[in-house]
Formats: sequence, C-alpha cells, structure tokens
Amino acid sequence: MTDARRSLRASLRAKRRAVSAAERAHAARQIARYADHALNLRSGRRIGIYAATAEELDTSCLIALALRRACRVYLPRIDRRARARSMRFAQLTQRRSFNRFGIAEPEGPQLASARLLDVVFLPLVGFDRHGMRLGMGAGYYDRAFGFLRLRSVWRAPLLVGIGYASQEVDRIAAAAHDVPLDLVITERGVIRCASG
Repeated sequence: MTDARRSLRASLRAKRRAVSAAERAHAARQIARYADHALNLRSGRRIGIYAATAEELDTSCLIALALRRACRVYLPRIDRRARARSMRFAQLTQRRSFNRFGIAEPEGPQLASARLLDVVFLPLVGFDRHGMRLGMGAGYYDRAFGFLRLRSVWRAPLLVGIGYASQEVDRIAAAAHDVPLDLVITERGVIRCASG
C-alpha cells in the first residue's frame, strides 16, 4: 500500500466517523430511496449487501427494501481459514456469528459465488467518478469480483458503492487488482461511473 493511499484512507475514515447519528440515519434512508428508483430490485434477484460496522453507512434500510421486493439477500462471509483471503456470500439468516474483524456473518449452508449475484452493494472509504473505490485495504471485494475485469465475458453483478457524498475524491489511482464500480449511491443521488 502506498503512503498516499494510506494517508487518504485515514483522512476519509476520520471524515466518515465524524458523521452524526442523525445524518447517518438520513443518509441510509435516502440511499435506499435512490436505490429503489435506480435499480430493478424485483422478486428472486440475488442481492449482495454488506453488514455495516459502526463506522460504515448503515445498510438496514437497503436490506429491508430488498426483502420487501422479495429479493434473495446475501451477506459476505470470509473464509474462516487463517491463510485464506477469500470471501463468498451467504444467504441472510437470523443466525449470525462474527468474523475476526468483528463483522456479522450469516450462518448456514446457503452460499453463493460472487458470479451468481445480480447486484452487490459495497462499502467504501472513498470513491471517484471513474468507479475507483478505496476500501479498508484487505482486498476481499477486489479478489471476489476480479473476474469482472474481463468485462467482455461477465456482465453481472452490477457493483454499487454506497457511502456519503463527502467520501468522493477527484481521483483514486487505480491499482492492478482494483475492480471498478458501476454506480455509487450517496445521500445526494446516483452517480453513474465512467467505468460502468
């Protein structure tokens, strides 16, 4: 990781943590509203959504929206083997456990490969209008969706970053492993990325 990325990540995380509880709740509702208008969340579609940490944008409104639309909702589940750095998606259940990062994951056998999802909502620390996403730095999403770099073959899933408008930056230098976003949705609206 470059010093520039490390510094950018630290400043954007500080900005994200500074968002008040009222602003967080408002943003979560607005983003669900924009997602409802912009995306075709219909019965049977497989939707990947992250389980938000205290620092990330709350996804409960999006999850509720997807369930109201009779979508099949999947949350990321990290491979529990210490050396494995892979992630699959597990169907949402009431039973959850916490992974080594303290993130809630559904328990149960209903796993889906990233290739089988229709729409995935991704957390982000920062983003630009070219679809570059700055995450927490572990690379789980980039590895899971690396097959999308072959866009002539794979069209799905649609990758949608969600975050606060204040997380937008002019430019994030792309690394070789980065997988660009198709859309970003913030409390201010939908941004169609140049890559999408």
